[in-house]
Amino acid sequence: MSINAEKKIKIIKKYETSSKDKGSTKVQIALLTFKINYLHKHFTIHKKDHHSRRGLLHMISQRRKLLNYFKKKNLHEYNILIENLGLRK
Repeated sequence: MSINAEKKIKIIKKYETSSKDKGSTKVQIALLTFKINYLHKHFTIHKKDHHSRRGLLHMISQRRKLLNYFKKKNLHEYNILIENLGLRK
């Protein structure tokens, strides 16, 4: 699955902390969330696509690790990010 360049730029602009910020924790979490939501929609149509499901589980665990790190680093920003992305917690 490939993210459209325009969508990727839009997500980066929304969650970046400075103009040169392309890979901060917030940006990585937002991009992973976008990919996970896309794959979730994909699996409603293609129920037997187990190879992509494995990739989805990897992305979910990666996002969980990043969220745990970000929670330890900055709890206030973590709560704002969770609310903006519509994640539980």
